[in-house]
Amino acid sequence: MTDAVFDLHRGSTPLVVSLPHAGRVIPEGLAGRLVERALAVEDTDWHLEHLYAFARDIGASLLVPRLSRYAIDLNRPPEDTPMYPGVNNTGLCPTTAFTGERIYREGQAPDAAEIAARIDAWWRPYHAALAQEVERVRAAHGRAVLFDGHSIKSELPWLFEGRLPDLNLGTAEGRSCAPSLREAATAVLRSQDRWSVAVDGRFKGGYITRRYGRPHEGVHALQLEMCWSCYLPDESRPTLWDARTAAGVQPLLRRLLETLRDEAPA
Repeated sequence: MTDAVFDLHRGSTPLVVSLPHAGRVIPEGLAGRLVERALAVEDTDWHLEHLYAFARDIGASLLVPRLSRYAIDLNRPPEDTPMYPGVNNTGLCPTTAFTGERIYREGQAPDAAEIAARIDAWWRPYHAALAQEVERVRAAHGRAVLFDGHSIKSELPWLFEGRLPDLNLGTAEGRSCAPSLREAATAVLRSQDRWSVAVDGRFKGGYITRRYGRPHEGVHALQLEMCWSCYLPDESRPTLWDARTAAGVQPLLRRLLETLRDEAPA
């Protein structure tokens, strides 16, 4: 299924995979308002549509946006409240990149009316599709698991001190999924010693994890924030995709998604 702002593949299992920051398209009319550096959309979760392409093979639904997060951040609440109060954040319609530098040319940032229009045109359709797909699989299987996939540069001083852990599992401190599923996912990630693992650390899950996770209703949501270094050959050139490098982490990701698919309680 294809829409103007996302692509949706419907699967045959309880697993739904969302990749809300994988889009790279700057909408027509917006590019001229951005500073030159912003046109490279460097804060993209690069190539996750390729990294998680195997999700289709294991029966998962897969939802991938086309638009860049610079147009609208699908993992932020529509009220644009900070996901992590007290520290640097980027918002629903970001005006600042992860480096702390501005995205828009002087006087070109969106006002409240434009932000509301973007929500209606881009944010709501994505979330309507996601909510409908989660409910479809829950009705079919008695349970649903929403996996929200993300990636990020391992060092971003404006946002974080030092280097991030390689694999960051977020479950809203255990509220967005059953405890048994959190434990099972953690065990998979910690079954290897190549990459460091954090659970509900700096990344506790964004809006999607917190909004959709309702374990008492049989809907479990988990987020994985992964450093680019886990699957890209060079973090300084994230546009370069190399399937051989990505193949190093894909078996672990496959085991993780299969575990979520098979072990989520109803």
